[in-house]
Amino acid sequence: MKDKRDLKIQAIEEGTVIDHIKAGQALNVLRILGISSGCKGTVSFVMNAPGSGGRKDVVKIEGRELNVAELNRIALISPKATINIIRDFEVVQKNMVVLPSYVEGVVRCTNSNCISNSSEPIKSKFSVLQSEDGVVTLRCLYCEHVISENIAENLL
Repeated sequence: MKDKRDLKIQAIEEGTVIDHIKAGQALNVLRILGISSGCKGTVSFVMNAPGSGGRKDVVKIEGRELNVAELNRIALISPKATINIIRDFEVVQKNMVVLPSYVEGVVRCTNSNCISNSSEPIKSKFSVLQSEDGVVTLRCLYCEHVISENIAENLL
């Protein structure tokens, strides 16, 4: 019998592992990906696991590879995340998410007077900036309002 310290999450045959997610953001990643209790494949996640750079979250999704829009959303809340594509139980591709310089229709502007929040059919548009310490900031291209906190709560 294995020592309890050696227990691991079961490996997946095909799918995606999102590693180095900012600690506490795994549930937001699941929300971004539209994963709920009705999901057919196995989904595993670990929160606040020890990592080389401090605490991290990890999400494993069996039978699914992510599209660019999903990766862009993950990058907004966890710009240091890595995406591992798994095939036949092996990592065949490993990439860091790339923080886009611009997003459209991804985040709701928190300025209630912004035209993107009106009845007009206008998608929100933000320029994306990252400070030297890794903090992501969004600047609305319509009203210049800045969002630097709670980005995950304002994702569309």
